[in-house]
This record gives sequence, structure tokens and C-alpha cells, in this order.
Amino acid sequence: MSWLSKLQHRPSNHADTPTQAPVNQNRTGHDDNRILFQTFEWHTESQPPAPHETHCAGSHYARLTRLLPSLASAGITAIWLPPGCKANSPQGNGYDCYDLWDLGEFDQKWTRSTKWGSREELAQLIGKCKELGLEVVWDSVLNHKTAGDGTEEAWAVEVDGEDRRVEICSPKKIEAWLRYDFPGRKNADMKYSSFRWRAEHFNGIDWDQRAQKNAIYKLVDDPATYPKPLQQQSNGGGGAMNRLTRLADKLKPAPPARRPGKGWAEDVDDMHGNYDYLMFANVDYTHPAVREDTLNWGDWMIQSTGVNGFRLDAVQHFSYNFSREWISRANATNRQKCGKDAFVVGEIWTGEVERITKWLDVVGNGAYAYDSPLLYNFSRISEDVRTGSVNADLRTILRDSLLECRPGASVTLVANHDTQPGQASFTPMLAELKTLWYAFILLRRDGYPCVFWGDVYGTKGPKAERPACTVDHGRGEMRSLIPDLMMVRKMFAFGEQRDYWDAMSCIAWTRDGKDVNGGCIVLLSIGPAKDKKGVPGWTVKKVPYGRPGEVYVDVLANAGERAEVKIDEKGEGLFSCRGMSASVFVRKDAPGLECFPARLNLDAYGQ
Repeated sequence: MSWLSKLQHRPSNHADTPTQAPVNQNRTGHDDNRILFQTFEWHTESQPPAPHETHCAGSHYARLTRLLPSLASAGITAIWLPPGCKANSPQGNGYDCYDLWDLGEFDQKWTRSTKWGSREELAQLIGKCKELGLEVVWDSVLNHKTAGDGTEEAWAVEVDGEDRRVEICSPKKIEAWLRYDFPGRKNADMKYSSFRWRAEHFNGIDWDQRAQKNAIYKLVDDPATYPKPLQQQSNGGGGAMNRLTRLADKLKPAPPARRPGKGWAEDVDDMHGNYDYLMFANVDYTHPAVREDTLNWGDWMIQSTGVNGFRLDAVQHFSYNFSREWISRANATNRQKCGKDAFVVGEIWTGEVERITKWLDVVGNGAYAYDSPLLYNFSRISEDVRTGSVNADLRTILRDSLLECRPGASVTLVANHDTQPGQASFTPMLAELKTLWYAFILLRRDGYPCVFWGDVYGTKGPKAERPACTVDHGRGEMRSLIPDLMMVRKMFAFGEQRDYWDAMSCIAWTRDGKDVNGGCIVLLSIGPAKDKKGVPGWTVKKVPYGRPGEVYVDVLANAGERAEVKIDEKGEGLFSCRGMSASVFVRKDAPGLECFPARLNLDAYGQ
């Protein structure tokens, strides 16, 4: 059955579809309509405390503490904090991780605080989260370390950048920055962890200090202690079968033999042959001391800081089996402290959903993953609209996404710090369509939506952008529709979901709601915003909903400008949506309608 046929036979409540995976039962915090908020973008400005101070009003932690009440009132239930461990430099975002155990407490790498603030400010921020009932997700960089304190000799081979299994030189000794002494913590008697990292704790590096050369180096055992890699066996003989075998070998070469002993982890993604290596000094989780120190760090974060969950950075690049062990341990520690599993989400950038589900299947333990295929679908449709392609089709929005095949494990997003303009993983997207994509992730029943700081407050840097989804407030001022969509999720997006996906340019769905508030009707349109004469374009869709005589209004419109829809005697309403936009209709007399437009100050740096 084609994807179009599947859509045409789409059930009204696809939770009953037998092929759908069960909803993840490991839900933390609020059971209904959680929203995760990413609290940073790549160029977030922050003025951390001076080395001799513990607080500064301009630090990002202090700023977040001030913003939390308004975010919580808008519907945010959890925040994703940046990797606040000591980085390579005072302004390092934390993905250049140096010391996991230093959260802005020790004088190391020319600073006491991290870019984001001090350990004391972090404690105040998390304390404010607990006061407001918000959960805290910590960005954890476990794949690599950087900025070693000294060099060490190590045996290594260079590998092919396109296939990391292929060695392109004989083993040789290199000098690499693989010595980590942590002098700041050393002055405090190695507080929290006594473990010091050396060459044997890594299996890859990208710089040979002795040769002053950048390459991908796989660290190996001294070749004198291990036999040479196994050679490929010759098929030998003649015969038809051997000729066919040789032909097949030419078409699909056998993978190179693995060097015995130290090398890449085998239980990682198979892109580039083996995707263990990503950057910097690659951590080797086959080493018992490395495993134990990293497991202990997860326990310590839960017990000492009060975080409720973790974002695991670059999970496709380090041992899946170690990830399973680490998540299991974090769950056990969090259950002991809070009576429930920790929330853990893995980052895998891929358009192939099978790569994500493979990781989820191996690690288990109720883990989630970011739905990068869904984000790429947003981008694909957006590019089709931008180029005027006849393939622009909203009905393909779920195709091959994690939300489609594993909805209970999907963390949905429209953008983040990796996909914003100027980043290596930049993902193009029409600004006008972001309202549609946020409506989709926030108002659907499945998925755990994540809202990006840069879309709410704007981004800085050389390719700075203003807040997304902005419209004229009606008084010459601009407001963002994202807070409105978050409020709709908080108040109306509940209950059974029915889809009306019968047109390429406009799809709709309804939510039945609960209690006295009722539900909502959502329309998304990629039709033209204006016709050739400049007249605004509208899409009208008849949708069965509500009771005869009830009146519904679009809460995304400015107060006083809301179109009204009256349900006819057949129980149907004629709902409209402007081209390149979204509409969300709720009952005109619904409690809480006075909260719209949502009031959220978009000037984060002025608060």
C-alpha cells in the first residue's frame, strides 16, 4: 500500500492502529501535555561572574531564573539546560567538554564559572525550577573530551575519513593531548572524583602534537603485543560459484578486518563504516575505570544538583551498550530519590528513522530520541513551497518519522542550536511556515514537543534572527504565536484526535478536549498567502465538530479580529485558514479565552 493510500485509509483515532508502537509509559513530571523548553541557542550571550565572585546579573543562569515564572505560566513544564560542565575556554558552550565534575566551581581553564554561570547560580536556578514545578534536563557530553592538560605518547594509525575502518598507515607513535589532571579540582583534593584521564582511556584523537598534523587517529595497542590484522581469505579455485563470489566481492567489498585489541567500539552507528569517532579525544568505554567514573557522574548529578533527566549528546557515536547501562543506572538512582525513572533523550541527526529505532531498541529503559526525520520533513515541505514545487504536500508530514513509527519515544522539535543558520547542521526552513510546524508538534496528541529558545527570543551571532512566528499585534507591535500555541496545548489540546488530511495544501485535525474548556480544531495551510492581485488567500474546510449552534473563534487572531464559526444543524463548521498560516479554533465561551493573546515578553536580554 502506498503512503497516499495509507493516508486515504487513515483511521480517525490512529492510536487504535495495530502497527503503532505502544505509548512510552516512562513519562516524567506532568502526565498531560508536557512542553520541554531549550533554554539556549548557539550564540547565547552570557556574562558569568568574575573569578573571585559567585553571582552576576548578566549570567545566563541568572537570566533564566528571572524568566522561569513567565515560561511556566505559558505552559512550559521542563527546561533543557546547556552542557554546563567546564569547557575548553571561558566562552565555550560546553560541547567542548573538559571536566564533567566541574559545574562552575573550580578555577580551571582560565575561569571559575562556566560560560553559563557559577555552581551557586545553577543551584538557585534549579531551586526556582522546583518551586515552580518544572523539571530540569541536563545536556550531557559523554562522547569526547577536549583541552587536555598535557600530552602523552600513544600508538595510533590514521584512518580514512570516509570509512573509519580503513587504516591508511602503519602503526606509529604520536603525541596527543590526552593527559587530564584537573588542577583546579586537584587543589581541592580531587573533590567529587579522583579519576585522572590518560591515553589508555581514549581510542581516538584528531591531532598529533609531534607531527603538528590534523587527521583521524585510531589509538591502538603496541603492535608488538598483538598479531597483525587478519588478512582477507582468498576464495581460491575456479568454478562458477567462485566466479560469482568474486563478482559479488567486486560489487560489494568485504569490510576490512578489524585490528585485534584496542580500537573503535563496534556497537555504534555504521555510517562511515564505523561512526565511533566524532571529534576531539574520543572516550573509550571498554575501559572499566572510564565506565565507572561516568556512571558515578550520572548518580552524582541526580543526587547533588537535583536534575530530573538528561539529554545525551551524540549518542550514535559511543557504545550503545554503555548507554543502556548508564541509563539503567540513572533510572535506578532517580527512582531511589524521586520514585520514578529519569527522563533521558538521545541526539541522533539522521533522516533514516531506522538508525534511531535501532538505538532505542538497544538502550531500552524508556529512553526517548529527538525526531530529526520529522524536522527534515518540515524542511522538505518548506523547500517545496519555497521553490513552487508541485510536490509540496502536507499529508507527507509524518512520513518515515519517529512520530509515525514510535510516537511514545519521540521528542519533536522545529529547530535547535545545531540547525540554526550558520551551524554545520543548518536546516533550511521558511520563517512563514514555522507557525505551522509549531502548531503540529504542540497540538498533536503524540510526541513530547521541544520549543527552541531562538524561536521564542531570537538568536544572536553573525546570522542573527528575530523571534519566529511573529504577527502584528494590531497596535504596530509584534508578538509571537508560539506562546499562544503553548497556551492552547496547556488548556485545550486534550482528548481524542481525528485527522482530516484530504488535501495537499491544507490539513486539519480536532481534539475533543476535557472538562469544561472543550477541545480545539487546528488547520494548517501552505496555500498562497496572496493571489496575483494581492488579495489574501484563504482555505476553507468543513469539519464535523461540536454541537449545533456552538460558536468557535480562532485564538491565534488578535482580540477583536477573530472570525466566528457557527456549527450547523449537521454538527459541522466551515473553518477557515489564511494561506501560509495556521488557525486554532476553540469555543467562544471557553474558560480562559481571556488569556489570549498570550503575554510573554520576547526581550529576554532586557529582563
